[in-house]
Amino acid sequence: MPTAIAVTSPDLVLPPHDRQTPPAVVQPLDTLESSLLGMHALIEQHGYVISLYPASVSDAVTQRLRTVRSVLESDRIALLGIDLPPLGVALLAQQLRQLSVCDFSPGVLASAARLLAHYIYAGALLGSVTKLDQVPVSLKSHAKSWVPGAQFAVLANPRPQLVRVGQEELAGPEFGTRLLAAAGQAPSDWVTATLAPAWRVQGVATVPLPEASARWWGTGKLVEFAAGLYDVSVLYQLVSSVRREQCHWCGLELIGDRCGFCAAPLPPPSSTPQPASSQTSPSRSLSAPASSSELPAAAVRAASSVRALPPGAT
Repeated sequence: MPTAIAVTSPDLVLPPHDRQTPPAVVQPLDTLESSLLGMHALIEQHGYVISLYPASVSDAVTQRLRTVRSVLESDRIALLGIDLPPLGVALLAQQLRQLSVCDFSPGVLASAARLLAHYIYAGALLGSVTKLDQVPVSLKSHAKSWVPGAQFAVLANPRPQLVRVGQEELAGPEFGTRLLAAAGQAPSDWVTATLAPAWRVQGVATVPLPEASARWWGTGKLVEFAAGLYDVSVLYQLVSSVRREQCHWCGLELIGDRCGFCAAPLPPPSSTPQPASSQTSPSRSLSAPASSSELPAAAVRAASSVRALPPGAT
């Protein structure tokens, strides 16, 4: 069975792209007892669980997740706090669900979350930024938000940006993406009619607004959006191109500089001279993600490299 991907609320579970994409599960549940029983069943069925939660989620949620892992005394639960808006977290969870049926080990899949987050463009169309504290806002922008009819386009990831709609443009991805849009109390077609063509997205889907979005953005009058890679072959190529290491603490495979399961950092490189072949390895590190210009070529290379596990395999 593929590694289970968990999120903190049902509205962070996006519809699957195809029948091969497994569903996400919700953790924690309403009570500690139900959370324990549910997580234990997931471990028994899937072997490993990767639990994503927004970094802005309440302390009660994170405390229950940690309690569940502690009571079960399991090293097969990865708790990953993601510094993305709610819809961005939902998109990241969907990408991990797509990759969970490929031949990545649980450790690589968990540590891939940080890499994939680099390529998610998450933002919102807002009528006011007076209560926005998740993205830096200048005093000038605060003053402009009091002007009747003013609208602001805000990008939270990968680089914060705030512009006045009609006067400036948001910097978008330079690679093929699919755009998700979720409208709140003030629906607008700006995201689908203006932003999507400007970003040259390869598809647009409308989804329900996550409940936590209004709190994250400081207003319920918004349209949240998130654009990211959607082709599993490109996602596979991106993750598989990063050099793999072994966690010195728990023994799992990882990419980047930190284990997704035990959070142990990768030890500094040994001072022992390395063979020339290892010094010229083409693999990238997680701290230096691929440039956007590499992705179209990666899509071509990946078309014949995706290897999914056969049904029933582990």
